[in-house]
Amino acid sequence: MDSAANGSPLNPKLDEERARYSKRVALKQLNCNTTPKESSKLDSSLKRHTALIKRIKQSVAVDNRDQILKDIDSLSLEKYVDEIAGATIEGILRCKTERDVWSAVEIISALHRRFPSFSPGLVSSLNAALAGPSKPSAIVPTEQREKEDSARLSRQRPVLRVCSELALVGIITDAPGRSGGEWIMKALKELLSNDPTLSSLPLLTTFLKSYSLPFLGITPPAASKQISINTEPGSLAAAHNNGQGDPNGFPLLNDDQIPLVEQDIRDRFKRMCENYFENVSKKLVIEHKRLQEQDRRNHEAYIRSGEIFEDRQQAYEKMTKGYEKLLASCQSLSELLYLPMPILPTSSQKSDSIQIGSNTSNQFLSDDSDDMNISGGKWEDEEERRFFEDVQDLKDFVPRSVLGLDDTDASETQELDAKHREDEDKDDIRKLEEELEKLAEGNLDASTAANGDGDSESEDDGLITPVPGTPRAATPPLSPHAPQGPSQLLTALLTRLPDATNRELVDQAALDFAFLNSKAARKRLVKFLSQVPKSRTDLLPHYSRLVATLNKYMPDIGADLVAVLDEEFRYLQRKKNVVKELAEVRLKNIIYISNLTKFGVVPAHLVLHMFKVCLDDFSGTNVENIALLLEGCGRYLLRNEDTRERFGTMLELMRRKQSLQHFDQRQLVLLENAYYQCNPPERAPRQEKQRSNIELFIRHLIYDVLAKRSLDKVLKLIRKLDWEDEATCTILFKIFTKPWKIKYSNIALLAMLTYDLQRYHPEFSIAVVDQVLEDIRRGLEQNAYSTNQRRVATMKYLGELYIFRLLSSSLIFDTLWSLITFGHPDGRPLPNQACLVDMPDDFFRVRLVCVILDTCGMCFDRGTQKKKLDNFLTMFQFYLLCKQPLPMDVEFMLSESLEAVRPKLELVKNIEEAAVAVDEMLNSTIQAGDLDDTEDGEAGEDSSDEDDRGENDKEDEEDEAEASLDETTNEERPASPEEEVVLSKAQEYLGPSDEADAEFAKELAKMVTDTSVESRKVDKKTALALWDSAVLPAMRKRRDESDDTSDADKVDTMKFTLLSRRGNKQQTRQLAVPSASALAVHTRSAQLQDKVEQQHLKRLVLDYEQREEAEELKALELQNRMGAIKIRYVQG
Repeated sequence: MDSAANGSPLNPKLDEERARYSKRVALKQLNCNTTPKESSKLDSSLKRHTALIKRIKQSVAVDNRDQILKDIDSLSLEKYVDEIAGATIEGILRCKTERDVWSAVEIISALHRRFPSFSPGLVSSLNAALAGPSKPSAIVPTEQREKEDSARLSRQRPVLRVCSELALVGIITDAPGRSGGEWIMKALKELLSNDPTLSSLPLLTTFLKSYSLPFLGITPPAASKQISINTEPGSLAAAHNNGQGDPNGFPLLNDDQIPLVEQDIRDRFKRMCENYFENVSKKLVIEHKRLQEQDRRNHEAYIRSGEIFEDRQQAYEKMTKGYEKLLASCQSLSELLYLPMPILPTSSQKSDSIQIGSNTSNQFLSDDSDDMNISGGKWEDEEERRFFEDVQDLKDFVPRSVLGLDDTDASETQELDAKHREDEDKDDIRKLEEELEKLAEGNLDASTAANGDGDSESEDDGLITPVPGTPRAATPPLSPHAPQGPSQLLTALLTRLPDATNRELVDQAALDFAFLNSKAARKRLVKFLSQVPKSRTDLLPHYSRLVATLNKYMPDIGADLVAVLDEEFRYLQRKKNVVKELAEVRLKNIIYISNLTKFGVVPAHLVLHMFKVCLDDFSGTNVENIALLLEGCGRYLLRNEDTRERFGTMLELMRRKQSLQHFDQRQLVLLENAYYQCNPPERAPRQEKQRSNIELFIRHLIYDVLAKRSLDKVLKLIRKLDWEDEATCTILFKIFTKPWKIKYSNIALLAMLTYDLQRYHPEFSIAVVDQVLEDIRRGLEQNAYSTNQRRVATMKYLGELYIFRLLSSSLIFDTLWSLITFGHPDGRPLPNQACLVDMPDDFFRVRLVCVILDTCGMCFDRGTQKKKLDNFLTMFQFYLLCKQPLPMDVEFMLSESLEAVRPKLELVKNIEEAAVAVDEMLNSTIQAGDLDDTEDGEAGEDSSDEDDRGENDKEDEEDEAEASLDETTNEERPASPEEEVVLSKAQEYLGPSDEADAEFAKELAKMVTDTSVESRKVDKKTALALWDSAVLPAMRKRRDESDDTSDADKVDTMKFTLLSRRGNKQQTRQLAVPSASALAVHTRSAQLQDKVEQQHLKRLVLDYEQREEAEELKALELQNRMGAIKIRYVQG
């Protein structure tokens, strides 16, 4: 005990707190006794002052403390006080730890002692830095506001800690001789007030962690960190002041230690924090209830539809995240203030949180304890249940004397009504059973309906026929200066009723009418409610709620209104032949009765009798009346315990009559919809497809993560998958061949990803291209409307694959020609010719052509590909004219696509011109020999054009390709599908054929020479000369340089030069092949053979020359012998 009291190392927290207290007291004494230095004797150089200001602006933490204090003592600083104050604010923002904060306090104290005028400016700047958050604006998105709050908190957290220390050391003061506790309290109050989002709550938590003892005087209780729940929030001060300090908590100060903050400020500060905690606790309880309510709504939505929509799920996750953040903050405040956490109410019903993809449907479907929680409840959703069941009780708001009802009379009346209702119910059940027996025997007679009509007419002859009208004011409006009596108040209330379109306004109107209750007022109200305009059916549910609220204590209102509606129903039954003029009146009457039935105002026997009357004459307008009744209150009657049996019998009777009678299509649709709305078929919730974890991960990468910024990341993650696993490869293949499942804008990214994977898994990319072509072919064969969206995405995917050089242009042109010729006789469309897969009024293939042209049509702008596209466009125009006139949207799409591909293209006017253009195109193509030599020249042209497109590739791709050359050449290629050939004996290698040699020589010449159109025309002699030279023209200089290698390498290896081309750039690579390999042996023997042949040829040439010379000499001798030679001497 003594050791702990004396501050032994057994209690380091006590030593730290005493050390802080000692430092603060010592620094406060120094700050109170300021002794300014004479600046004339100090250094005033501009360079050192600028360096000091820059150092302060960078940081006032521990790293710069000693140098800054040294400069403060040695520099004059008189002309830079304001500038230093601004730099100090920036330096404070970089203080992270407690040592950095204390270093900043020491620097500010040193400046305060030298210049007393420095502190006021600094304090005002600190006050501005601790300004509260701006008012939230509806224009600013929530995410942006959260980022702004986070940045503000990171700036204000070190400023608040420094200000707290300055208030304790005497720089920030409320008055001379007092501390700055009230200044800190006001700053925190400004931060915490007007902050509905509680964004500044972390600042209070940071403050309490370090300064709850000096500013609030809070010490922990002796027993535990948290007190009992029964402790009042305001009764902690006495307990903390009288109690002992906990050795493991914050230590108590000794009696001789004077508090740095006044006691009255500490008490006010603590009360402010306790009140703030109370407000936070209330908000936590509210958010907890909202979260439970949202959870319950998700539960009901899952029961109704079998799934939870994405927007609802996102809202729930966002609400859960905010609640958890608020709960953590409230727990932190509870621990720091030693106050109990609020009691969070638990949900009354047991329901787990429903997440998308959760496999918890069985337990929800099995829970049928409440009608609202099952799919077959009386109400469609919770909102409807509240509207019709949660009706306010007037006695809770209005004095009983104002209601003026006798409980004894009311109970007797209710008993009489119950007996009368039971008797009528028995009669109705008996009549319905007799009707069903007649139907079962097949003796249904139309006289029953006729007699029923006659009885109803005879009964209703003496009744008054109501005339529907519009509500009108009983008295003219009074002047503003006239006395407002009950009549005028009632008139104003009735005038406001048409605007009461929500639950709150209707409930308030019911309270207002209760204070104006009288017999005359009730009659006026009934008359007003019975004269609702025919077009305002939206008011009927709210008026019904008003009647249900008043009917409990004013039963004559409900009875009179129901009598008026019953009379109107009987009148409309007599006027069944007037269909069009009274249609809106019938609609209003049935909707009104249905809403009053759900509120319990209309007796069950009355609405069942109305249904029976319509069912007896099941034709004409009664069909619509029954449909309206079923839609309005059928679900309620079928699931209400009192009416379930009788109404179910009536529904069975209706279905039997519907099957026996003839109705038009409109009436059948009305009856079917109404029946299934009140009695929906039972269906199990949609089963979520079970997917493996690796499949979910891959789908998440492609469908959610894939974007321009994350393309490299997705590629790396896909490469890290187990490509040896067949199941993983199957999943990847399915996803990469279904481009319609991703965003249309991400199809290009999927093609780019396929291109990147080609380098590592070429067989996968080939399989993807094959499947895409198969899907296009299948779409042409089926031509199903449901797959149109898929076909558009697949065409887009095909064009993107061509852009990334995964397929040649010949496949694109084959696809284009297939779109306009497939399915037509002889592959040529004709005007108005019917084709099962391409009708004249079907323009979807035109859309597919436009998709390909928009995607990759701009690539066909040079060489033979341009000519091919021009030929296709000629045939495409003929194809368009073979169809019916294009719709406007297709015409606009077509014009935009052609404008992008061929801006100067002149369209043909009629089918004759198109046919002539097609014939000319075919004739010119045949004459040019393109059709015959397509297979020979296509590869070269396509490769050259693709090389032209590859010229724009980046250099880093070329370097990467060179670096991965060894890797790609060593990869195993898939086996060819050709049949296996079994050799009975070893065959001698005969070498390549003459055709293969000629083709190789031709390709070699093309690669060595330029890629221009003129230089491609290399004859066979030139190609053979280049090949026979054995030294490539571009490689001679490099080979001369490489001849200086060591002799050891020449003995063991033989060097080969690998020539490749990327775009127009030739690439070479020296390969050292062992001399003992078959390639080196065959090459050396071929070279020796060539050398022997050359020597033999040389000897033949030399012998031929010698023979020629000998023959010439012999001929000359013979000529000399045959003729004489005259010699004439000439003297000079």
